[in-house]
Amino acid sequence: MDLDLNGKVYIVTGGAKGIGGAITDVLCAEGAHVVMAGHNATDLNNKLTELQAKGFIARAVEAELTRVDDCKKVVDFTWHTFHRIDGLVNNAGVNDGVGLEKGDPDRFLLSLQKNLLHYYTMAHLALTALKQSRGAIVNIGSKVSLTGQGNTSGYAAAKGAINALTREWAVELLPYEIRVNTVLPAEVWTPLYASWIQSFPDPEAKLTSITRHIPLGKRMTRPEEIAYMVAFLLSERSSHTTGQIIVVDGGYTHLDRAIDSL
Repeated sequence: MDLDLNGKVYIVTGGAKGIGGAITDVLCAEGAHVVMAGHNATDLNNKLTELQAKGFIARAVEAELTRVDDCKKVVDFTWHTFHRIDGLVNNAGVNDGVGLEKGDPDRFLLSLQKNLLHYYTMAHLALTALKQSRGAIVNIGSKVSLTGQGNTSGYAAAKGAINALTREWAVELLPYEIRVNTVLPAEVWTPLYASWIQSFPDPEAKLTSITRHIPLGKRMTRPEEIAYMVAFLLSERSSHTTGQIIVVDGGYTHLDRAIDSL
């Protein structure tokens, strides 16, 4: 299916690695122009070099998204470079393990800054341009918002709020025909996930214990499988879809655990 994204302009926060990097790849392959935003200059430059070598049109903006001024820098750069913004992918964040028992109020607030507040800031700042393009917002959430995980109160609170804001923004932006949806990953094989697995005494056994609970294929979700859904939701092929929380996880979150042995 041609998603008709050629020449469209999208901002992807955290767009240089992992799920964000896969989203950038898919959008560029569809002919879109992508502005990646993130705090790691090395990751951004490496990804930019990779994309430009393939002939894709992409830009990178180093930004600490917990700062409003840096979010504004990203939006302003995109507008002045391309004179349009067709969509925003709020993706940047980290499961930082700020729990109730082992955390504290200051670390909890910092977790919200890293995982939630820039979603609002980026959407607020991009709104004028999105009104002109009748664009779309796709938020990347987490299964943790539906299931809980334990010992990650900050991340869980942020991801739960993202689900709520998705529905709230979908209603508020109806007059402008701006669609807002969220994609929830569960167990996705990214470099960060791979590093986490290696932290266990027997990484292979740990990975097996996880994948056996993933109903479809007994395997991790691939980052590009999240990216394809994001690209579809950004495109006009999903022109009547808004306010949705879409889980892409091989049935991990919702299907009955009794089917593990199938």
